Amino acid sequence: MWYVDALFKASQVEALPASGFTVRSSGGVVRIEKYGSGAELRKTPDGHYQMTELPAVMMQGLFARLWDAGYQKFLLTSDGRKFPATFEQLSNLRRFNEELRATLGVPTYYNEALGSTSHVSVYDRVKGRSGDVPDESVGVKPTHEH
Repeated sequence: MWYVDALFKASQVEALPASGFTVRSSGGVVRIEKYGSGAELRKTPDGHYQMTELPAVMMQGLFARLWDAGYQKFLLTSDGRKFPATFEQLSNLRRFNEELRATLGVPTYYNEALGSTSHVSVYDRVKGRSGDVPDESVGVKPTHEH
């Protein structure tokens, strides 16, 4: 997905708005957004920036992790809710990811260019093994809305 330990120069981060990204900075934390997706960088003691939040779909101003449940992709919120990922969200996330990589000078490798890469992949359906109940495996809270 991304090499989170990569460091970026301040000049690379400063170039993001010119590529159409919305960039907000506060206390050494830089939030980058575009197309309903976002990522976050933090300033290191030596003045570089390191990615602390991988590119993700933004839901109500929060990062939503992409989860491949085997039969469908979902977005997981920090409060334990899940939502089916839509084609538009996945397309926008991919577009955001590609443009952010290009602007920051991060190479894209073949396997990453094929499609969406998920933050979480848990879908073992063998009873008794970890992942046999997918929602429990990723901490999704039960909903009573069905």
